[in-house]
Amino acid sequence: MAIERLSHKLLASDEPFEVVLALDIPKARAYMHLDTVFTMVDYDKFSIYPGIEDPLDVYRITRSKNNEISITYECDDLCDILKKHLSLPAVNLIRCGNGDPIAASREQWSDGSNTLAISPGKVICYDRNYVTNEALRKNGVEVLEFQSYELSRGRGGPRCMSMPIIREKL
Repeated sequence: MAIERLSHKLLASDEPFEVVLALDIPKARAYMHLDTVFTMVDYDKFSIYPGIEDPLDVYRITRSKNNEISITYECDDLCDILKKHLSLPAVNLIRCGNGDPIAASREQWSDGSNTLAISPGKVICYDRNYVTNEALRKNGVEVLEFQSYELSRGRGGPRCMSMPIIREKL
């Protein structure tokens, strides 16, 4: 599997990676890859499409003493898994559509959960996802909006269409 190969490279590198979390999202066109439905927007905040939450299988990937990959199923809810592995007292999942299933489905169609974090707590989003953008703002995230009427037709959100961002070490 690709995640196993990636994990092996990350965990064997000189970087300080110790754990890779793999989220097994539904196999559907609407959930093409993880950042279309789940994005870290701050140290302890994540935008998420509620349609992936129940059930969501999460696997912990580590390197064993003999440099083999070890995969363990995480038997907990997503918030507790993230708190544990990020060493945080709390985690806030900010739901696309602000908990309204109709708004969530409508805004997910135009990549409501696909936010581009340009710094902790500061994101770029499509302007048409006004319910989700307001939920992000109410949770202390600065939202920079841009017009999406042409870009969203190509099926991809701000994060999908970005190039790597060179960042200062935090």
